[in-house]
Amino acid sequence: MANHKSSIKRARQTIARTERNTAMKSRIKTLRKKTLDAVEKGDKETAIETSKKLISEVDKAAKKKFYHANKAANIKSKTAKAIAKLS
Repeated sequence: MANHKSSIKRARQTIARTERNTAMKSRIKTLRKKTLDAVEKGDKETAIETSKKLISEVDKAAKKKFYHANKAANIKSKTAKAIAKLS
């Protein structure tokens, strides 16, 4: 257990940050799965709709340095490539 004021605050901050990061990671994984499932089923409208939400979340994550910019670009690129196969 933390003993100093600053270390107690750091522990609080770490817990809050971990919760935020877990929620963000979960949201992105869910959207990615929904998009790829829609692509597998051939449902282009749903795939496009969920991919827009996914791209938005990934961009926010990259902006907050949750993902490296290249990682975010890879996720968006792979999603776009999968949707392009539907056409």
